[in-house]
Formats: sequence, C-alpha cells, structure tokens
Amino acid sequence: MSRQVIIIGRPNVGKSTLFNRLVGKKLALVDDQPGVTRDRRFGEAHLLGLDFTIVDTAGWEEEDPTSLSGRMRMQTMAALEGADVALFVVDARHGITPLDDEIGRYLREQKVPVILVANKAEGRAGEGGYYESYTLGMGDPVAISAEHGEGMAELFEALLPFFNEDDEEEGLPPIDPEDEEALNRAPLKLAIVGRPNAGKSTTINALLGEDRLLTGPEAGITRDSIAIDWEWQDPKTDEIRPIRLIDTAGMRKKSLVVEKLEKLAVADARHAVDFAEVVVLMLDATRGLEHQDLKIASLVLEEGRALMIVINKWDVAEDASGLFNGIRAALDEGLAQVKGLPVLAVSARTGKGLDQMIATAFELRSAWSKRVPTAALNRWFDSALSANPPPAPGGKRIKLRYITQAKTRPPSFILFGTRLDALPKSYERYLTNSIRRDLGFNAVPVRLTLRMPKNPFKKD
Repeated sequence: MSRQVIIIGRPNVGKSTLFNRLVGKKLALVDDQPGVTRDRRFGEAHLLGLDFTIVDTAGWEEEDPTSLSGRMRMQTMAALEGADVALFVVDARHGITPLDDEIGRYLREQKVPVILVANKAEGRAGEGGYYESYTLGMGDPVAISAEHGEGMAELFEALLPFFNEDDEEEGLPPIDPEDEEALNRAPLKLAIVGRPNAGKSTTINALLGEDRLLTGPEAGITRDSIAIDWEWQDPKTDEIRPIRLIDTAGMRKKSLVVEKLEKLAVADARHAVDFAEVVVLMLDATRGLEHQDLKIASLVLEEGRALMIVINKWDVAEDASGLFNGIRAALDEGLAQVKGLPVLAVSARTGKGLDQMIATAFELRSAWSKRVPTAALNRWFDSALSANPPPAPGGKRIKLRYITQAKTRPPSFILFGTRLDALPKSYERYLTNSIRRDLGFNAVPVRLTLRMPKNPFKKD
C-alpha cells in the first residue's frame, strides 16, 4: 500500500508549488493570491526513487468552523488522520507567524510524524526565517525552494526513514514521544547484543518461560536477528507491558569474522540495533569485560540508542563484588562520553535479576523519549553559563545565544551562537554532561549540535 504524505501550512507558503514539484506536473493551481486550494488534491509523487501519494490541502486559517475557511480547515484535519507523514510548510522569507505557531501546536498533539519544511529558503532573504523556524520545536527544518527545485535531496533524506521496508513489515506505528500514554502502550523494542555465547538466546528463553530459541554451548548458533512479541507483567504493579524482544548474532572482533555467513549475521545484528529503542549489551561473568564489548557499546551509543550493561551467568561468577566494580570502572573509563550506564547482574539459568533488567529498560526508554519544556531548558542554560562561562580564546569572546531541543529518541539539542568553531571540545562535554545530569537524561546518549548563522544553500 502506498505511503500517504500530506502537505500542511498556512495560506501562500508554497504548498501547491511543492505538490506540483513532487508529482512532476502542474496539477494544482498556483497563484500569489492566498486560498487558491480548497479541497484536498491527491497525486502520485516521485522523489529520487521514493514513490508515494502526496496530498495538497487548503491553507490553514483560524476561522469559524461553519465558514468556508473553517470547513477547509476541517478537510485538512480529516486528511491528516489518514496520512503516514505530514510536511509542515512555512515561508522562510516571511518568517514564523502566530498562525504557524498555532498549526505547530496542533500537529504536536497528533500521532502523525511531522517534517518541518522551510520553503522559499533560497538566497539570503530566507536565512532569517529558516533559523527562526527552529523556535517551533519540531526538529531540524528542511530548507527548500519548491519553485526552483532546491533542497529536494534533503527532503528525500528526511522522508526516507518513514519508507523503511523492514519497519513496514514490523507493523509498529511511529510513537509521539510527548504522548506518555501512547508511549507506555507501545511495545518496547529491546535488542540484546554481545559477543558469542554470552547467553543472549538463553536469557530470552528465560524471559519467555519456554525454549523458544535454539541454544547450546557452541558459539554462533544464532544467525538471524529474531524478533519476538511478548508481554511482561511488572511484579511491583502487576501492569502488563508489551515488548518486542530482538535476539541477535554474537559480534566477534572484525578480524575474526571471515566467513560470508557470519559477516551477514553481524550486519543483521547491527541493523537490529538501528531498529531498537533500548539495547542490552550482555557480558559473560566468566570472561568479564573485553575490548570487543567496549566496541559494541560504542557502536550502540553512536547510533543514539539507550544502552544498559547486563552481566549474565552471575550465579557462577568468582569474586562477584570485585568483578562488578572492575567492570563499572572500566566502562566509565572506556566510555567517557556516557558515564554512569546502568550495570545489572543477572542469571538466565535461575532467572535472578531479569525483572529488574526489563524495568530498567522501560525507564531508559522514558528518558530517551523525554522532551524538556522550553522554560526549564532556558533556566538550565542560564545557570550552566553562569556557573562556567565559555572561554575567550585569543581574547575574543564566544557568545552562546540560546539552545533548543530539536528532537527526542535520542535527545538532540542545537546550540546557537557566534565563533562556535573556536569553542573547545571540553566545554561541549561540559554542556552535554550537564544536560544529562541536570535535566534527567542520566546515562542516555545526548547529542549537541553547534550552529552559527549561515546561508543554508551556500556551498562550502
């Protein structure tokens, strides 16, 4: 079934021009006069290999529902209910208006994922509005010129995640991170990774209470990433929580992986990390922490996934206290970018610690999906700058203007200012660590991007 993408925005921001650009024909009437489009218009869009149904809608106006403009708005709302993705178009030359803010608030309340598109962004005239659109709090805007065809590659990249065939087959709808109730209802996508023979499949069998996965003393039994839908009953609250457990192939050192089949299995395990929300890195208590474990952990963090460390076979561990403390210290040293990762000891054979592992995974997903209110983020920003002002290399002051949370899952922030190219990495780490510590993200990976004013279409 074809994906359906809807174009939404106030009048005269270029929605129909974008519609025509995507269908490759001038099907929709275009004029400088606002309100030309009234009914929904459907077309077959083609964008660099992506094929989908595009829906043009009437300009959103705040009018009485019984008026013509009000009824047009109701048509747009109805179209949104059947859409897979919404393109929220704003006019970069005109800047953000109160009506744009109203549309943004409405879209954030809906379940349909939204891509913010700053149209008419060509040249310097659109630069101010492009950066102003970050204030809508809807992530990175895609700068385009529908009239001249600029920015289509960037629009393709923004749309691509919603056309992933594997995601479609999994049948899991996207979650609005701000809807806590929907987030709690949605299955937790939990992948278990690690070196061969760490007990990943055995752990899943223990959780399920049945021998669902083939296990044995031989390393490398699991080849394909196996996804299993399961319901966990929280022993503290008796609440039933859905989970999608993902077992993966063991990931050995790259130099040891020579067979084609194992290479494919490892690649499949990496794909499972991409699909997951929370990743369990499973260690073998009889072997401790090895360099390969740190490499796997770094891969998970680079992909922006929430990570927890689980030491299996704890029932046969020697010097358990020393082992645990040694692993904790080695993780803090080897993964300095995210200190304080949850470390749990479990035994898949006896079932000890497995409920705590699942409960911690749900807590991590909540932190990974968290959005900080603007007021709280501003208070933190002022406090962080007062406690430790940015340096002045060469006597020239670095000015940090403001910060915004661009997205969640993983939490991503954009810092705006001048001379940011001279900002030391140590100060970036200070800000990132402060965000995690002060704003409740704890050990969840946080991304901080630096932005200085520049023409979005200027070629370096």
